Amino acid sequence: MSTRLACVVFDATEPRTVARFWAELLGWDITVDRPTEVDVAAPDPDSLDVALTFLPSRHRKSTKNRIHLDLATRSLDHQRVQVDRALSLGARRLDIGQGPVPWTVLADPEGNEFCVLEPREHYVDTGAVAAIVVDTLNPLRLAEFWSMASGWPLTHDTARYAGIRSATGLGPWLEFLRTDRQPDRGRLHLDLTAFPTDDPAEEAARLRAAGAVPVSSARPDDPVVLADPDTNEFCLLRPTSD
Repeated sequence: MSTRLACVVFDATEPRTVARFWAELLGWDITVDRPTEVDVAAPDPDSLDVALTFLPSRHRKSTKNRIHLDLATRSLDHQRVQVDRALSLGARRLDIGQGPVPWTVLADPEGNEFCVLEPREHYVDTGAVAAIVVDTLNPLRLAEFWSMASGWPLTHDTARYAGIRSATGLGPWLEFLRTDRQPDRGRLHLDLTAFPTDDPAEEAARLRAAGAVPVSSARPDDPVVLADPDTNEFCLLRPTSD
């Protein structure tokens, strides 16, 4: 039995606007476009890129997100091109106290933070998204939980951060970055899904045994909402045949 990481979810006041921004910046496709949900995914069906899902919210962003995306680049010229492209699509430069660093910190049209990284060999084969980054007080504890939840092995654990990635070596890293003060959860969260052959109720029980905490008692057809050991809420989606 296992679950897999399905998507990064953005709450957005204008889901279509933010989804179009990310689709154009990453070179991905809008695969679902309806009033209740807009999905963006990599065009290569064989890749393990995690999809982006945009859900409507009446509340505007008011605090730094606990989760953000790091984008990969192939060269310093490519980094500059990606930054300029993001700005032309509606992003803005952002100062979060990062000081003089080789990466560029930006915000999307609704203020969600992301980084355009300088070229790093560590991310040479990830695709457009180098890493999904989660701020945490305890990187190893959270990495171990999400390793169990996603089926991705723990690959590195340092004083500053821990990381996991699919054993296939495809797609982005999921990294947990040490912070001195835990920020509010913000507008991004991760969603898991069970495989079609697995029982979602058994998977939810397995996640609870590993440290997840139930957040809501959903109706039978709704996703199960849980929180990881750092109180990051996530959904366990019903499996599909895809």
